[in-house]
Amino acid sequence: MSEQFSVRVTVRGYETDTQGHVNQSVYINYAEHARWSLLQAAGITQTGLMGKGVGPVALETTIRYKRELLAGDEVDITCAFEWSDGRTFSVLQTISKADGTVAAELKGVGGLLDLKDRKLVANPQDYFKELSTDPSLFGL
Repeated sequence: MSEQFSVRVTVRGYETDTQGHVNQSVYINYAEHARWSLLQAAGITQTGLMGKGVGPVALETTIRYKRELLAGDEVDITCAFEWSDGRTFSVLQTISKADGTVAAELKGVGGLLDLKDRKLVANPQDYFKELSTDPSLFGL
């Protein structure tokens, strides 16, 4: 598994629901933001992925909610990749308040889609290694 990458965001008022806490769908947006931030930090761009004819796809996401988040909370979103021998990989993410209180844990299963054949590529880690300026961020 890779080391945990982290990005900080501030909860915005429009992301909250009628109970005053972050709407459930926003957790997915936070996780996506952290994953793309990790790709960017590792030197991988959408243009680079498209140039290789691939694009990341989410196949499954599980969220375990632990504590509520409120407007104005500063939160850190971690992101760590786990690689398999197949066509998929896992991404483990934690959303925590600035004081360390865990608000949610996410586990996603993803892959890289061949944009022409519309099938998952074998060994997606090979693409990440090739496109990345710092593959260590993915544990590679």
